[in-house]
Amino acid sequence: MEKNLENYRKVYKKAELRLENLEKNPIQLFQKWFNEVEAITEIDEANAMTMSTIGLDGFPKNRVVLLKKIKEEGFVFYTNYESEKGKAIAKNPKVSLSFFWPAAERQVIIIGEAEKVSEEESDAYFNSRPKGSRLGALVSPQSQPIENREILEKKLAELEKEYEDKTVERPSHWGGYIVKPQAIEFWQGRPNRLHDRFKYTLNKDNSWTAIRLAP
Repeated sequence: MEKNLENYRKVYKKAELRLENLEKNPIQLFQKWFNEVEAITEIDEANAMTMSTIGLDGFPKNRVVLLKKIKEEGFVFYTNYESEKGKAIAKNPKVSLSFFWPAAERQVIIIGEAEKVSEEESDAYFNSRPKGSRLGALVSPQSQPIENREILEKKLAELEKEYEDKTVERPSHWGGYIVKPQAIEFWQGRPNRLHDRFKYTLNKDNSWTAIRLAP
């Protein structure tokens, strides 16, 4: 079956990005963009990002995860360390993060290396989660085959009883990663497909160099 999408068209004209408007540090520009995007009511979960890893089978794998913290050093998210992405990062920590905010006609692409955050930072975030989410981290053997959904629901019901009057501690196989960027590209849609693209690259002295890319 074939479906023709050639007539999908959109004119990008909401904003522009010029060299004189860039921040010296791309993390600061990302924070500025994020704040602007967060204020757009049409955008749900502005912190949703596509994360790409190289799997143990050698193929790239993309999935959507949620950004949970923007730091001077990089971008933090949380997951099961024994998941498919966790195993991929353990073998090859080079990853890519991609944000697409269509209502703002913006994209950001980040490449860098992922490393675990401290246990204290993982504990603090885990303890801030709703109890159901904390129990979910104990229930799910993430990325592993399971026979049916009832297995998960039964395990959750058992843990709800077990932890009715107890604190749910963070399991050792669950925690955060920080992606420390080596390059960040900002894309702003413009008319006639002449989009604004600027790529920041990290220098050896930890300064950043920004160049304009052709669309």
